[in-house]
Amino acid sequence: MELLAVAVILLLIGDAYAIFQVVQSRRPLSTRAFWVAGVLLLPLLGLLIWYIQGPREHITERG
Repeated sequence: MELLAVAVILLLIGDAYAIFQVVQSRRPLSTRAFWVAGVLLLPLLGLLIWYIQGPREHITERG
C-alpha cells in the first residue's frame, strides 16, 4: 500500500511539472490547452505522451 502511495505522489509531481512546462512554453494557447487537458484527463498516459512528443522549444543554431 505504501508503494502505491509513493507511485501516486510521483505521478502527481510529474503531472504538475508537465503542466508547468506547458503553461510556460511559447506555443499557441490552443496547443497549451490541449496538452494541459491531456495530462489532467489521462494522468499517466498524458504524462508519458507529453514526455515523448510534448511541446519542445525550438533550439536554433547560430553561425
